[in-house]
Formats: sequence, structure tokens, C-alpha cells
Amino acid sequence: MARQFETLLYEVEAGIATITLNRPDRLNAFTAGMMSDLIAAFDASDADDAVRVVIVTGSGRAFCAGADLSDGPDALNFSDGADGGPGEVQRDGGGQLTLRIFKSLKPVIAAVNGAAVGVGATMQLAMDIRLASVNARYGFVFARRGVVPEAASSWFLPRIVGVATALEWCFTGRLFSAQEALANRLVRSLHEPADLLPAAHAIAREIADNTSAVSVALTRQMLWRISAAEHPMVAHRVDSRGIHFRGQSDDAREGIASFLEKRAAVYPDRVSAGLPDIFEGLTEPSFA
Repeated sequence: MARQFETLLYEVEAGIATITLNRPDRLNAFTAGMMSDLIAAFDASDADDAVRVVIVTGSGRAFCAGADLSDGPDALNFSDGADGGPGEVQRDGGGQLTLRIFKSLKPVIAAVNGAAVGVGATMQLAMDIRLASVNARYGFVFARRGVVPEAASSWFLPRIVGVATALEWCFTGRLFSAQEALANRLVRSLHEPADLLPAAHAIAREIADNTSAVSVALTRQMLWRISAAEHPMVAHRVDSRGIHFRGQSDDAREGIASFLEKRAAVYPDRVSAGLPDIFEGLTEPSFA
């Protein structure tokens, strides 16, 4: 199944949705249209029970070479104005995207095929597993453009690579290699260009073929949302609710039966039917 977007290719096959940034003549530079298309693509993947995993990659030589700066400084404003009137601060478009990815109900794998600069680097931070081509290059170049990190990267990046590395990369704004990204845990593994998507698909297949979609959706939210909790008691409360509700589910019965019967599980529960509310008491701040 394929859907039409202006700046993306979106295809679902055998439980895997592949989103391909598709402005190769502009090195897949980020625009307001691409922001809207990506958010809509994640809406589509969440709503489709046939989708178990999402892979994001780029067409051509780049993953995403950052914001399309052809319109000068105005190019950095990706908001459509809906969230800010005259005299109000408009929301950062990269942040709107990463917050949408943060809420995804499906695991997200980045397959970084080339240059990933600015928002091309920061959009990946909300994705769960990042693989890169040996030819990939990264850059948190904001200080070299007279701006600051965006896309909520000041929250995501230190959690992934540590504060010292995050500060160095953002202070210098320099480009760095895929090998340096791997050494600092920004990416999971490096691959020759021809092997990158097959490696991403292998991980996606491991998830899609062996796990409960609802359990994965809840697990993703648990690990992301609780990562900033002040005390492990928060995790204990959420874990306890999760085990209680999922332990009574049809998926749990099937998981245990298939294990005892030594056969592949066929999990009946669907994400589209809704998830149990195990996050009571965890509130999401509003934009102001």
C-alpha cells in the first residue's frame, strides 16, 4: 500500500512502513511542507494496524541536509501560524515533528543514508533505533548559522550521547563522521550503503514477526516518558498498571500458550482498539 505525499514516499509492505524523504535535488532539505507531510505520515502509520514498524530514510545522496535556506532567515520559520498570533512566539517546526514522533505507537528506525545536518540530525533523536551508512555525516550546525538547537534536541541529545558530547557538537557546529557518531552512541551500527536498508529491515522483521503490537506500543511510551521521571516509584506505578492490564489480555494468553506449545504466536489485540491508560498522573506540558 502506498500513499501520496508531496515531499515523501510512503509505502507499507509486510508490516513495515518506509518513509523516504524525497527532495533529492535539494538533498532532502526540510521545509514546512515536509514537516506537515511527516506528521501526516506518522498519523497514517499509527492508524494502520497493518504497520508494525516504521523506517525513515532519504532518497539520493543525503538523509536531510537541514532546513531549506533558499528563502533566507524566513526559511527557519516552519510554523503555519496556527499556534501563534501577532506578538506571540510561533512553535518550532522541527519540535512539532519530534514531539509527534515521540508519541508514535510504532517503533521508528532511522536508516541514515547520507548527510544529516541541522534538523536532519535532530529529527532522528526522537526515533528509537538509528543505523547509518558509512558515508553518513552529521552536524548540529546551529551556532554556525546564528541560531540555537531546535526540535527539542536540548532534551533528546544529552540523553542519548551525554551532556559533554552534546555540548561539544553544538558549541562547535562542526560536521563529524558516521564513525564518530557510532563511537558516541548516536547510532547503533554502520553499514555499507547497499546493506543499510536490509539491516534496518532485519531489525523491523524481528519486531514485526515476534511481538505483540500493543505491548510494543506501551513499552515504547513507557521507556520514553519515564526516562525523565524523578524517582523509580513512577516507573513502578506505571509498570504495575501495565502488568495488571496486559496480564489479563488476549495477547498474554496467546503469548503463554504459544510458548508452551512451541509455536509462533498470533497476537489478536490491535493498537487501533485503544491502549490501557497506565500513565495516570503523568501530565504533558502545554506550549506557552
